[in-house]
Amino acid sequence: MNGLALLYYLVIGASSIGLISLTVRARGHATAGSGVHDVMEAAFLSGGPARVTDTALTAMSEDGRIQVGGPGIVAVQRPVAQEPVERAVLAALAEAPSGALHELRYAVMRSPAVQEIGDGLAARGLMVEPHARRAPGVWGLVQFVVCFLGLPLSVIPTAMEFSSAEFGEDPFPFIIKVLPALIGGMVTGLVCSAVSGRRVTGPGKAALAAYRAEYALHPAGAVRVALHGLRALPDPLLQAQLFAAARMPGAGPRRSSSMSSGSHYDPYTAAVITTPTVWCGSPGSSGSGCGSSSSGGGGSSCGGGSGSSCSSGSSCSSGSSCGSSGSSCGGSSGSSCGSSSGSSCGSSSS
Repeated sequence: MNGLALLYYLVIGASSIGLISLTVRARGHATAGSGVHDVMEAAFLSGGPARVTDTALTAMSEDGRIQVGGPGIVAVQRPVAQEPVERAVLAALAEAPSGALHELRYAVMRSPAVQEIGDGLAARGLMVEPHARRAPGVWGLVQFVVCFLGLPLSVIPTAMEFSSAEFGEDPFPFIIKVLPALIGGMVTGLVCSAVSGRRVTGPGKAALAAYRAEYALHPAGAVRVALHGLRALPDPLLQAQLFAAARMPGAGPRRSSSMSSGSHYDPYTAAVITTPTVWCGSPGSSGSGCGSSSSGGGGSSCGGGSGSSCSSGSSCSSGSSCGSSGSSCGGSSGSSCGSSSGSSCGSSSS
């Protein structure tokens, strides 16, 4: 039985080393100058795509460029955009003349402008892309389950060992021989799976903390929403409307049948841009992978993450957005938009 025990150690040890290596590589390394560049990046780190969307809507409402009225209808007062996410808001409103806030919010979360923020953060090592987190997460859970099942299965060779022992022999139990390997495999699997579920990296947390310290007393409502969620929004009427929209099931605005679920029409260039979603939930989901800023929670996915990718501030990672949980919402080739979560919008599980 010593040979079988050695096999246990070799297999579990090799699997653990590979899992740890994959987990470390997936987390990446921060590049030089990888601090938070603007309020939209801070919002994405705090709460995923939902937080970014709520930040843009708050900024445009504060200076009167859009008006959010009951019951959850958005009207354009001045079609002026100051950055890409705000352009995505105007583009989504052009696609959905009804102006329903929950549909607008969901469409903007999935827009290339928002998704590219996640891609940029991931490229600088401040976040981990959902597909990079998936492999070590699954591997870790599988290793845990296999090692856990190995405990009762080890009773069989232990019983065989004792039944074949000669009279007076007292063999060292096989299950005790392999117990350290099995427990070590379970611990490694659980730890790596938990770490891989955090969409915000250590450098990302540090960069966000530095940005929060610098802008802690900033009076703008958009900055407060970006850093602390909708609960920090000083306008109670807008806050109520955004909370209500976040609780509604995600339903993207109606699109032409020729458009895929990840398509986006840009009226400024008269072009249809198709991007696979990575940082945001699928059309049938509640957006839980995009991050919800409906709460004051901090960085997720997905993320929050995520899983669900939205964070509690999506929680990627479910606000509905991918609401208040963290996981992540999809990025595209070059772009990126619970589940907090799985999806990936959620409470930015970091």
